[in-house]
Amino acid sequence: MKKIAPLTFALALGVAGIAVAQDALTERQVRIQLEQQGYTKVHDVKFRDGMWRAYARSGDGTKVTVRVDPKTGQAFPDEQVSRLSERDVRAALSTEGYTHVHDVDYRDGMWRAKAENSAGKDVRLQIDAETGRVVGTD
Repeated sequence: MKKIAPLTFALALGVAGIAVAQDALTERQVRIQLEQQGYTKVHDVKFRDGMWRAYARSGDGTKVTVRVDPKTGQAFPDEQVSRLSERDVRAALSTEGYTHVHDVDYRDGMWRAKAENSAGKDVRLQIDAETGRVVGTD
């Protein structure tokens, strides 16, 4: 009977860990998401700077680097054109409560910026080039 209690406790912790891990996509789920979005030959999938990153081929066969939102699986290819200006990005970050926004830059299909979050902590942000939504933070 004494051996069952620790085993039950260990199993309960394992199940709780699975629930927490489901908040973000796994590498396998990222690969599946990219393939469902039309990417092929997906490789070198790595989690970096608060987002997944992978190399793949787009629907037309072009080699691309894609960043992937770790919660939604939305892909952001490196050749994406931004609909937002730097001013738009700064305004969106201000609306979301970020202060002291600086080093705002657009490259590889994503806006990047440095700022302070609402807790006063310095953060590096990756921002959706179409919506201005923060999709990665480090």
